[in-house]
Amino acid sequence: MVQSINTKVDLVIDATSHIGLTDYGKIMVGDKGFEFFNNRDARKFIQIPWEEVDYVIASVMFKGKWIPRFAIRTKRNGTYTFSSKDPKKVLRAIREYVDPSHMVQSLSFFDVIKRGLKGKFKKS
Repeated sequence: MVQSINTKVDLVIDATSHIGLTDYGKIMVGDKGFEFFNNRDARKFIQIPWEEVDYVIASVMFKGKWIPRFAIRTKRNGTYTFSSKDPKKVLRAIREYVDPSHMVQSLSFFDVIKRGLKGKFKKS
């Protein structure tokens, strides 16, 4: 069994990890960090201490009515993408430990297209 890094747990909720193939499990938000534990395989887990979190990126649709997934960008190990049953509850729990200025929205589809066109026709 994997040892948790948290001493106090704020939230445990069903979730999906979108790293490689999708893995189903539980997200645990606590005082020391963010954790994901796989339901089937105890060896597949993700533990991210709060000191290692750089940004939390939320994919927001329909003016904040629906958040399909969110990502946690770490300082050294890249970006981890998750979705959960109630992502707003998870993001509110994360906001207690991560500076709200480091919680951002991802670019929309049209913003990505607009940025690509600006780069294409920009004079070099």
